[in-house]
Amino acid sequence: MEPISMDSLLAKLNAARDAASRLPGTAGVAGAGAAAKAGGAAGAKGVDFSTLLAKSVERVDHAQRTAGALAEQFQLGAPNVTLEDTMVALQKANISFQAMVQVRNKVVAAYNEVMNMQI
Repeated sequence: MEPISMDSLLAKLNAARDAASRLPGTAGVAGAGAAAKAGGAAGAKGVDFSTLLAKSVERVDHAQRTAGALAEQFQLGAPNVTLEDTMVALQKANISFQAMVQVRNKVVAAYNEVMNMQI
């Protein structure tokens, strides 16, 4: 395993942010208005929120199961499992879980805001 410098980590995070900004559905309000005027044709090509959410939960679950399996193998003394691999897997699982919790909090806050709107 090679060490990661802060500069390379920052470059990777910036690249991930740029890639995420190019995802469908992040065009902004003007793009959404144009899609609505076009008869909703863009909606057929859009990303289904429930599918996206389900896949995200599956990825978090997979990361946690993998980390748990690695931790168990390390505790049992498996020769091919190192402490570094185990700790990295556990941190990845923790970070993905924390991100999922933050998304859930935002969804709940948005739901509460919509429910409190007056008609």
